[in-house]
Amino acid sequence: MTSPAGHISENSKRLARNTLLLYFRMSLLLLIGLFTSRVVLRTLGVDDYGVYQVVGGVVTVFTFLTNSISAAISRYLTVGLGKGDPAHLRRVFSTGVLIQLGLSLLLVLLVETAGLWWLNHRLVIPAGRLEAARWVLQSSLGALVVQLLAVPYNAAIIAHERMSAFAVISLGEALLKLGVALLLFFSPFDKLVSYAVLMLAVAVLVRCAYGLYCRHFFAETRGALVYDGALTREMTAFAGWSFFGSSGYVLNTQGVGQIVNLFFGVAVNAARGVALQIENTVKQFVSNFLTALNPQITKAWAAGDRDYCFELVRKGTKYTWLVILACFLPVFGEAELLLDVWLGPDKVPPYAAAFVRLALIGLLVDLAGNSLHTLVQATGRVKHFYLVTGLTSYLGLPLTWLCFRLGLGPVWAYVVFIGIYLAVFAERIALVCRQTGFPLRSYLRLLALLLMTSCFSLVFPMLARAFGWAPGWRLLFGALLGWATMAHYTWRYLLTAGEKAFVRRKLRIGREVPGQARNDKGTPEDQG
Repeated sequence: MTSPAGHISENSKRLARNTLLLYFRMSLLLLIGLFTSRVVLRTLGVDDYGVYQVVGGVVTVFTFLTNSISAAISRYLTVGLGKGDPAHLRRVFSTGVLIQLGLSLLLVLLVETAGLWWLNHRLVIPAGRLEAARWVLQSSLGALVVQLLAVPYNAAIIAHERMSAFAVISLGEALLKLGVALLLFFSPFDKLVSYAVLMLAVAVLVRCAYGLYCRHFFAETRGALVYDGALTREMTAFAGWSFFGSSGYVLNTQGVGQIVNLFFGVAVNAARGVALQIENTVKQFVSNFLTALNPQITKAWAAGDRDYCFELVRKGTKYTWLVILACFLPVFGEAELLLDVWLGPDKVPPYAAAFVRLALIGLLVDLAGNSLHTLVQATGRVKHFYLVTGLTSYLGLPLTWLCFRLGLGPVWAYVVFIGIYLAVFAERIALVCRQTGFPLRSYLRLLALLLMTSCFSLVFPMLARAFGWAPGWRLLFGALLGWATMAHYTWRYLLTAGEKAFVRRKLRIGREVPGQARNDKGTPEDQG
């Protein structure tokens, strides 16, 4: 069955509106976050910043137990909304809360035993900082448990597509973190301990904000919790297979961070922390669009509208790629200059510039296929998909350890990650096409056009370095001409007629000819 054109147009308008709200939030968060990171690094110093990153990673390693169920909660709430059954929606939310409670208790048990042992006996911590590291471990554990208990509420907001709530609460969270960074200057206590405890306090306040908002606006989040044994088994079975995918990713990021510490110490962990700050900033730009897009993929599949669903998947890959490429162009040519301006020339940890470049390439390889992942979740047939991609992703950690044992440098952690997730991307494409009938030829053509756009856009940053100009001129020349080239190829080869009409209308460029941009979905907005 195919949705009416007017309904699809309204979905597209809501998608555009939600995305713009999230990008407005992201612009503010970017400015606040970059300043906050600079203050924290300069206040803590490279070693303490590295301790915070690696010890916090001890806790995050165990989140593979909960990431999978988080995705299941989002999927079941979105499908429940599509069915329009309030009672079922209530059971899904209650089940999600109870599962998260149980997993949080398991997480506490693991961290307080295995995690504490790893910290005390294996991690390379600077002399005299072990007690502060224990404070970081306990505070990070508390913050993570609070965030996990907020997952069902976040999933409810995403399922209802209330992105304005994310915009407001996330801005408040960023301002609180900025306040934490500034308070470090005046703290009479250990700076590292103060930072960890204050970040726990921020997590508690944010969790309360999400809970109050959901209880006020969404009926399924109010009242006593209801246990549904059959639904619990169904959701945990769904999450059990996605465990392979999420656990592999966590081990290849946070787990690799632990291996890096064993071989290279906390200074290199600090460099990974700097790269992670930039990676997360770019990832949030991408996630803003995907957060608004993914519920519509699930709803379109549930409604049986395969053509619209597949078009949304292609949009997800296209815009994810272009956003990351736009961020990568200035970093590719002048990462060193940008890090010096951001952190100060005397505060940039070793390897940071190389890590940033490789981290963004890895982010592109990982996130470009995210909408394919969402499509498989929408079908509910996830067993074979997660089994294949998960087993491949498990190779990352042992291969990284092997590279380090052979004497290769820390950049090989990112090289291995890129290679592994290139293979996972190829597996995603093959499996999705086989399971859903997703058109392979049109998707490969899209990827070829994206690769062409990327190659031509990177020519100017490379030429700028080859000319030997001053770093500031290289950045200006390379980035501006790179962006101009990217815009040209995007407009000429990647945008559909409806998308071009949408851009012209929003920018008030030219006059749209009636019916010119109409497509098989009926209105220009459909492709906008």
